[in-house]
Amino acid sequence: MTTIAVQWPSGTTTEATVGNDWLVAASAAGVSIPTGCLGGSGGACEIEVNGKVVRACISTVPASKSAKLTVEFATD
Repeated sequence: MTTIAVQWPSGTTTEATVGNDWLVAASAAGVSIPTGCLGGSGGACEIEVNGKVVRACISTVPASKSAKLTVEFATD
């Protein structure tokens, strides 16, 4: 299993397994991502990963050439 460094909105950096659900990775890091429907239609769980908006409830931790991902909470 490949892991990747993830910097969370709190400024902490943890390792996450590539292919893991974002909600699982966040929970393991002690980060709470708001959720609504858990089916991707609500949008409450949107996060920005290296500047790209994804819905955490239906997305997985991707591989990255830089070997590091930066997560921010998406804003409207």
